[in-house]
Amino acid sequence: MQRIGAIAILTWKAAFRFRLFWVLAGLLLAAVGLLPLLLKDDGTARGFVQLVVTYNLSILIVLLGVSTLWLACGTLARDIEECQMQVVAVKPIARWQIWLGKWLGLVLLDAALLALAGGCVYGLLQWRAAQLSPDQQTILRHEVFIARGSLRPPLPDIDALVEARFRERLQEVDVPASDHGLLRRQLREQIKSAQGLVPPGGMRTWFVESGVRRNLGRDETLRVRVKFHPAVTSLTGTYRGIWQFGGSSDTSVRRRSVSMAADAFHEFPVPPGLFDDHGRLAISFVNLDTTALLFPIEDGFEVLYRDGGFGWNYVRGLLVILCWMALLAALGLASASLLSFPVAAFLSVSLLLVSLSSGTMASVVAEGTVTGVDHETGMAPGSWVDLVLIPFFQGLLRVIQLVQAFSPVDALSTGRSIPWSSVGLAGVQIVLLLGGVCAAAGIGLFTRRELAAVEGTA
Repeated sequence: MQRIGAIAILTWKAAFRFRLFWVLAGLLLAAVGLLPLLLKDDGTARGFVQLVVTYNLSILIVLLGVSTLWLACGTLARDIEECQMQVVAVKPIARWQIWLGKWLGLVLLDAALLALAGGCVYGLLQWRAAQLSPDQQTILRHEVFIARGSLRPPLPDIDALVEARFRERLQEVDVPASDHGLLRRQLREQIKSAQGLVPPGGMRTWFVESGVRRNLGRDETLRVRVKFHPAVTSLTGTYRGIWQFGGSSDTSVRRRSVSMAADAFHEFPVPPGLFDDHGRLAISFVNLDTTALLFPIEDGFEVLYRDGGFGWNYVRGLLVILCWMALLAALGLASASLLSFPVAAFLSVSLLLVSLSSGTMASVVAEGTVTGVDHETGMAPGSWVDLVLIPFFQGLLRVIQLVQAFSPVDALSTGRSIPWSSVGLAGVQIVLLLGGVCAAAGIGLFTRRELAAVEGTA
């Protein structure tokens, strides 16, 4: 560790000697501190958070991520090209220690910059929050400046239902093998829609379990968060209904009449003391409108509860971002272990852009074709290109989802809790698993590279 620490210190000294640290710090502070001051929010708590948290942290991730890749590629590739690494490699230090020392130095540098810029964002949040109206500050304290956990009703086994319905359909109709994938996707959408559909005059009941949190029945901060899509758009844009909380008896049930807009999230409090002896709460919705309403099973209904304060939740979000930076540092060093600085930087940034295009790849995988679906027939044309690229995109999406499964920006902007278990899981999946693969590849390439064969410029 002493040798690894020495290389990490040298990486820090190089960053300060070339004033790189101060340049990056100035850029980050200007982006997250000065630019939002020139923009105006809509005066609401959610608009304020959308501007400050989402904008600032997204800019912070982009700037720090690109800087990390550029610095990781440059710190190793330039040392080799300028023949400085040849001098270090002949000393009594293993190459894997040199590689890990540079990675550790970059991660510590990112941690310092992240703490500096993150502290600036937090201070800006507190300052701008004091300028909101009193009622919006109340919304901010109860819905955003808080760490809220989520209780969701148990989801049905969609895959099993799809397969059962698929076998029934094959017995009824002779479906070509080439259309089996399309049929499964259609059945999946039909089953998911049926699970959350509330017809006109109908009622839908959700059951949530408190589990080990039995004291939630006495917590007055519980709130229901819902979103729905109408089958037919009304002229007014709003839809009437009644929410019922508690059991079926008239003495225990609580009712709330509402008029809600479609395709938007709505939150309202849950009356306390309605969990039964088994820690279960029943919440029902009666549709008083003339059109069917669809509550998506993914995010159409959930019960939120207080799980902590905003400060520590914000720190945990920054730690997840630091895990992302650690992976990018390992990726940049792995590229520079074999390639020259321009090629390594191009490869690293290209991989970063590919990961940001996961939405496009997910759409291609969902359609089952790269060339697009024939909308007249609803069929995918299919070709040898699809046979090659679709499995490749599926594997690449699984790798990307290991990183994107943790979204601190969305969680912080909506007041969602980021538990320590998620931070630990992010460290395992992002740093140890994916970063470990990059480190193993980079150390292996760097150890076997002939440094004397590199033509230096010094």
